[in-house]
Amino acid sequence: MIDRNGQAGEPELRADGLALVIRAGRERLRVEPWGPDGIRVRAALGPIRDDLLGAILLPPPPSPGTRLTFTEGRATLTNGRLALVASRDARVVPMHGPTVHLSFARADTGAALLAEERTAPAWPGPRRWRARGQLPALEVSFAAEPRERRYGLGQHQHGALDHAGHVLELAQRNMNVSVPFLLSSRGYGFLWNNPAVGRVELTGQRTRWVAEATAQLDYWVVAGDTPRAIVEAYAAVAGRPAPLPDWALGFWQSTLRYPSQAALLAAAREHVTGRGLPLAVIVLDALHWPRFGDWTFDPVDWPDPEAMTAELSALGVRLMVSVWPHVNPASDAYGPLADGGLLVGAATGGTALATFIDSGSEDPVRLALVDATNPAARAAMWAGLRRGYVDRGVAALWLDGCEPEIIPLEPEELVFAAGPGLAVANLYPREHARMVAEGMRAAGREFVTLVRSAWAGSQRHGIVLWSGDVTSTWEAFRAQVPAGLNAGLAGIPWWTTDIGGFIGGEPEDPGFRELLVRWFQYGAFCPIFRLHGYRSPGSGIGGPGGPNQVWSFGPDAYAILIEHLRLRERLRPYLALQAGQAADTGLPPMRPCFVDFPGDPAAWDPVDQYLLGPDLLVAPVTSPGATARTVYLPAGAAWVERATGRRLEGGQTVEAAAPLEHLPLFLRAGVADPFGG
Repeated sequence: MIDRNGQAGEPELRADGLALVIRAGRERLRVEPWGPDGIRVRAALGPIRDDLLGAILLPPPPSPGTRLTFTEGRATLTNGRLALVASRDARVVPMHGPTVHLSFARADTGAALLAEERTAPAWPGPRRWRARGQLPALEVSFAAEPRERRYGLGQHQHGALDHAGHVLELAQRNMNVSVPFLLSSRGYGFLWNNPAVGRVELTGQRTRWVAEATAQLDYWVVAGDTPRAIVEAYAAVAGRPAPLPDWALGFWQSTLRYPSQAALLAAAREHVTGRGLPLAVIVLDALHWPRFGDWTFDPVDWPDPEAMTAELSALGVRLMVSVWPHVNPASDAYGPLADGGLLVGAATGGTALATFIDSGSEDPVRLALVDATNPAARAAMWAGLRRGYVDRGVAALWLDGCEPEIIPLEPEELVFAAGPGLAVANLYPREHARMVAEGMRAAGREFVTLVRSAWAGSQRHGIVLWSGDVTSTWEAFRAQVPAGLNAGLAGIPWWTTDIGGFIGGEPEDPGFRELLVRWFQYGAFCPIFRLHGYRSPGSGIGGPGGPNQVWSFGPDAYAILIEHLRLRERLRPYLALQAGQAADTGLPPMRPCFVDFPGDPAAWDPVDQYLLGPDLLVAPVTSPGATARTVYLPAGAAWVERATGRRLEGGQTVEAAAPLEHLPLFLRAGVADPFGG
């Protein structure tokens, strides 16, 4: 505080029930228990607000015996396994006023977990506010242990499982998804409960979180004995995944573009009736509409959607349709949306316009965006989606371009109903998915929604995240394995990729056929099994694409692909059990080995293998020409190699055969065969 003489006084620390309230100079903080073993910290240059948008739900009860105590110049809040100490920072320069330093430790052992740290010897302190436009910028730094490993944080394409040494943008981009929940090898989880655009720097010395514009600091820390406990605690405060319909565990067939109702039905008939292959979902990609914003089928190429969905249903197949939040000013929807203030605004005034292709235009067009942070805008778009698709038998929606895609704009150029783009843009994909979840639920329909982007809490709305428009290369394929594992650790359990990659891939090329086979094998052991991509080099995203059915890559590849289609069908009862557990607890079905074997130090090392549920160890082959690979078998269990039946003790690295026909799989010994054998 500042005393009557204008000098820096001592910080004020007081209790508000079990919450610790701090005033230090201009800064106010509120620190309170939030669920078992968790503590939430908020800070602002003024009163603490409860109305800001974030991911945290109303808290579960704290651990029994939670207590707040005060000693000279410091306060300690203990909630179960987690203890926070707030103390005056003695290094403060008097002219700048007092500040308070926060540190977290295990309450039972005293082991340090994380602590705020200043990034300069005297000033600024650990929480740095900088005047910048309408809202201040903020950064907060925490000391890192040199060997600390940091996981989660959404989906990124750098190819690493441990993010240490990386700087990650806190922004939504095609292929990179910002979900700001971090799981540390030191035994804590950390949620940056702030939708602002910024970055997180993960060096060997510190973790620094930066928000480019925000009214308030807000983060949550939880202590856990195991990674599983931490992931489940996060789900309890940010929301558990919506239940996954059983049909979503089957095979999803997709290609760049089915040009007509006749072409889509022909593909489904050939797959199911002609070849007798399992098929759960067939997907219709973009540009099947008259214009962006019409949210319906073009009647020229799609003359009878009701008859189409009825025939697919008779085949046991559900139709998923791509929809975007973009609106062409020439569409019928544009006028009412614009007049109602339901479109994303531009910081310079008027409506923000992105550039993309559209049906009926040879040149790129300028497109507005429905403001998903506005409840009235969500209701208006849902009304269109229901009329144009859901009421005509479409089972599921694919929310493409939902970052949102804003080429050539940047978030700072946008204004949402929820606030300036820099302060709230990361919320957009979650609120967009919320629209569909709430609409489908109100209509009495089960729901699962494919999305290209997500934020903390998106899992509550029945999303399946896919990894975006990745290229058809071995390098991109290798990056998908850790990307999917980190998405799961960040609370998004339903995840998939474009098998074979989206951009590129010539079906007649032997090299691509090998890549496609290896990617398909991996896809069969992902939570969602989905083939997609355009296969005609030079056609462009607006073109018709090339053949992308399982029989499109030659007879040798086809034999391997259909074997894995059938393996997946046999695995579905096991996957259904994992899906139920994910909905109940937040534990992702696909997870790094250390989640189930945290006491084995070597289980924290593998980047390119994982567990699918507790009993199936999957080791994808991600290098061309490989016919074997090493696999680490976690200690604490014995394992049976599926291809040979040999039993191996855990705690060792083995060389596993990996002919093109299969990838290495190991079953936990002594449990029921997940394939039903």
